[in-house]
Amino acid sequence: MVPSYLLAVLPPPELEARIQHFRSAHQLQDAAAVPHITVKARSSLSSEQLDWQEKLHEVVAQHAPLPLSVGGPRLFSNGTALYLEAVSAQAVDLHLALLDALRPARFFGYEGPGLQLHLSLALKRRGVELSELLTAAQTEFADLEGEPHRFTAQTVALMRKPGPGGFYTPLEEWPLLG
Repeated sequence: MVPSYLLAVLPPPELEARIQHFRSAHQLQDAAAVPHITVKARSSLSSEQLDWQEKLHEVVAQHAPLPLSVGGPRLFSNGTALYLEAVSAQAVDLHLALLDALRPARFFGYEGPGLQLHLSLALKRRGVELSELLTAAQTEFADLEGEPHRFTAQTVALMRKPGPGGFYTPLEEWPLLG
């Protein structure tokens, strides 16, 4: 098993609790077990060489805190996940700065200026009907449609997944420029 890494913003405790309650009520067990908003996906974050950590930690330390807005539930058009919509131009700017620091030869097609920030509720898996879960999520998170949950992230979490079938958990939090 090869571990993988990513960088993410963790939601505030009250929003995390709501997401965990929803996931528990629907017996969801997948890689989105710890709610997070990815700002740098696992591409180019090798587990064999960890020299990228220092470089990216410096980028995070030089970036201002991130105002974020989390809205209602959506499904990705390719049907791979149910998520809460997240919006933050500053988080996308941080994402681009992290990519620039890495200068990867290859990265995921969804990375770059068009990054769609999101807070996953459920991932497509055998036995999980995301369209039915969307209906339940629209009821559970209806308040976020009219009035998104706003917060400012002061840190970015370095997260690690031990291998296939596991889920990402925070290893440490890196403070943003305060």
